[in-house]
Amino acid sequence: MLKQLQVHRQILFDLTSIYLDPMPGAYARLAYVAGLRGPGSQLYSHPVLSQKYPVERVSESLYSCHEELFEKLLELPLATLEQHLHQYFASFPETQDLSPHLCADLTISWIPIQAPDYLKQLYRSNQAALCALLQRRKPTAHSNT
Repeated sequence: MLKQLQVHRQILFDLTSIYLDPMPGAYARLAYVAGLRGPGSQLYSHPVLSQKYPVERVSESLYSCHEELFEKLLELPLATLEQHLHQYFASFPETQDLSPHLCADLTISWIPIQAPDYLKQLYRSNQAALCALLQRRKPTAHSNT
């Protein structure tokens, strides 16, 4: 059991120090870890970490990291979340014209599968509001004239 705990801690250390710390903002980290989950499954994988550590331990560690990132994001003030979400989408030119509906749909895909329903509802509500705020932040064509 102690060996498993040590492996879990080392996976999280590697994940955090190498991959997550350099990322700008809470949404970039959440989207990254959510993207490591297999489509329609609860299994996570990471090509580099899975070469160094047992695949099952990597999946378990990534899942616990995903949950923690999700819960910590919900603790942030909405103004901070708005800044982080704006920063996330600003880094992808192809997302500049996302409608509030598509923005919310995309960010909803970042919810951990086994998150409690009340946290999922809070997150969905926050995302709907934040995506609408981001839409209002966009400069309109006539504002440049």
